[in-house]
Amino acid sequence: MPSALVTGWVCGVCGAAVDISVPFSWRCPNSTSADRRHALRLQQGAEPLRSSGEANPFLGFRRFLAWDGFAAAVGLSDADRAALVADLDARVAAVQGHGFVTTPFARSDALSDALGFTAEGGVWVKDETHNVGGSHKARHLFTILLHLVTAERAGLAPWSSAAERPALAIASCGNAAIAASTLAAAVGWPIRVFVPKSANLHVTKRLGELGAQVVECPRLVSDPPGDPCVHRFREAVAAGAVPFSVQGPENAWCLDGGRTIGWEMAVQLSGLALDRVFVQVGGGAFAACLADGLAMGGLAMGGLAMGGSLPRLHAVQTVSCAPLDRSWQRAQQFGGATAAAQHWAECMWPWELVGDSAADGILDDETYDWLPVLGAMSRSDGSPVVVAEADVLRANELGCASTGIDASATGTAGLAGLLRLHDAVQPDERVAVVFSGIRR
Repeated sequence: MPSALVTGWVCGVCGAAVDISVPFSWRCPNSTSADRRHALRLQQGAEPLRSSGEANPFLGFRRFLAWDGFAAAVGLSDADRAALVADLDARVAAVQGHGFVTTPFARSDALSDALGFTAEGGVWVKDETHNVGGSHKARHLFTILLHLVTAERAGLAPWSSAAERPALAIASCGNAAIAASTLAAAVGWPIRVFVPKSANLHVTKRLGELGAQVVECPRLVSDPPGDPCVHRFREAVAAGAVPFSVQGPENAWCLDGGRTIGWEMAVQLSGLALDRVFVQVGGGAFAACLADGLAMGGLAMGGLAMGGSLPRLHAVQTVSCAPLDRSWQRAQQFGGATAAAQHWAECMWPWELVGDSAADGILDDETYDWLPVLGAMSRSDGSPVVVAEADVLRANELGCASTGIDASATGTAGLAGLLRLHDAVQPDERVAVVFSGIRR
């Protein structure tokens, strides 16, 4: 029987509904190549969040995942669903050296002291650098992979054997690309990674080692505004590739597994209330999922009841590329975040001239999942934060030295937001950041 916890999807722009049993429901049914301004969001039943206690979050929180609801709806038994997660996780471990586990989340006394917090307040750090692929990105992609394998086993896939599988496709030159290629290698699925000509050579070498086909994407004169890697990715998907993407409008199933990071934080805090969360934003799926997960955990209510209010959410971007902050300012002209969906074109468009930053992993020229992030900031009385490059560099130096976590400047960029707003944050406030993205 289908899970009652996740019933399906609804588009936050046009209202189209998609039942949880529908396979390959990557995008809103009304989304087209000419009109991509649609965004599916999950319809979740109201039940208190809890974990089974298993270290793998895809097992511990399985019954809250949309993937589990889909698998139940197409006929997989409860035992078969648990076994599938365990099987794929073992395959990931064979490639990575370990599978998915609950990552650490604790107060950093050294960082809290360095920033002048009292004993009642402080900075809690979630360390994702030892997750699969070295960041949080694999959380988003694992539920897409589970969906694909489930559809295969249920006889719903249009291909008849593994040899006929269409290639996976992703536009990324960093953590998402490595996470995607790691998962693809685990199940022997072909993958094409669309990267800019300036891609990090250490990253592209690792992608090759994982068996990915790396496709360089120079900007073409005929290209419309936006990332040429995304343009080539979309062309590949139109030709039959599977969107193995961490951008919700391209594959909404990435918004399912990404929520596990917020769920872990809720359980790890055991009812301790947070006041603020600073999260680095590139494409926006990370912030959207973190906010969704925290809302289910009800952190600001000091408990785990569904529907609790959020800590103040601050989405952090750099001066080199800040389309989310611009969309926030523009949305105020149309009535705020609740009205933004009907004014997508006026609020979100590609950043005209992307600059350089040590936090290069958040220089997405569009915040693809901007709508749920704007909504979460509005509901929580949060705000976007635009940081200077000096903030980015200081955050990385201070964050790594204080915690001993070897994170990249992208991975510590959320802390840069706290540094920028430091004078507005009271010393007894409890603040959370996520260090995601190991230094490469």
